Amino acid sequence: MSIPVVDFGECSLSKKEVSGEQLQNLSKELKTAFTEVGFVFLKNTGIVQEEVDRVMDISKTFFLQTDEEKKPFTRKTFPNNLNHGWVSLETERLNPSRPGDLKEAFNTASLHPDIKWPSAEAVKSFQEIQTSFFHRCKELSLRVLRVMADSLGLDPEVFLGAHRLIGTDGNGTTLRSLYYPPVNSEKAKEGQLRCGEHSDYGSITLLFQGSEGLQVRRRSGEFICAPSIPGAVLVNIADLMQCWTSDQFVSVRHRVLLPPAGDSSTRQSLAFFVQPDDEALITCIDGSNKYPPVTAGAYLIERFNDSYGRS
Repeated sequence: MSIPVVDFGECSLSKKEVSGEQLQNLSKELKTAFTEVGFVFLKNTGIVQEEVDRVMDISKTFFLQTDEEKKPFTRKTFPNNLNHGWVSLETERLNPSRPGDLKEAFNTASLHPDIKWPSAEAVKSFQEIQTSFFHRCKELSLRVLRVMADSLGLDPEVFLGAHRLIGTDGNGTTLRSLYYPPVNSEKAKEGQLRCGEHSDYGSITLLFQGSEGLQVRRRSGEFICAPSIPGAVLVNIADLMQCWTSDQFVSVRHRVLLPPAGDSSTRQSLAFFVQPDDEALITCIDGSNKYPPVTAGAYLIERFNDSYGRS
């Protein structure tokens, strides 16, 4: 199994309208990728490498500040959205059976006007760059969801209608800037990884990688390395979408290992985690009871409790 590369040019953000005819081939390719692999690379999406680099550059400037400078923006300190903000090293365990992940993150989870943003001179454009990219990813995500609905013969509103509140505090969609600092593998805790094995929580995820490092699990159980393709977006199915489609689309576990001994390189990525609206009730589209109905917001809280610890 390798991860397919699909040309998304027919639905690119540079196009205002997308007709039914243009969707057909794209729908088939995405359906094959999401039913057989769970991951796909999309090229010609309209989001260009320069945009990605801009977000990564300002994010890295933020991460290279002292912990004291980052602390005022800590996750769980923003009352209107507890997922917004900075996540320090080893705070999150995406595989709860392992020690804390050796990564930092900044979650852009709220665009509320009262949210306080990093504004030191070095990162004064942080808010503008992060929120602008959030909106670009939102638009691309909605186009991907539309093609996915088409691939299953569904009215696009089945998916789109459950994602109306992206960008508000009634929806958990989050842009995560991720930074993996240099690691001394010999000093890491037993079983510790940069990012533990996990599947994503919501509908789909858009991932922009600065370098290789991500591994994706095949159906046989072995992990394969996902290449880094400049200008391409890696899109994967998340757990609620697998439930929603009664296992037609598959959510696959993935991880980031520690670098080899002596490798002091850093790694960056941007992940746009697309969630249905908090109050959206996710039920199997085929009418079966394969998975019990669940609201997206309640499911997300449960998963956060697993990865950050129950408080």
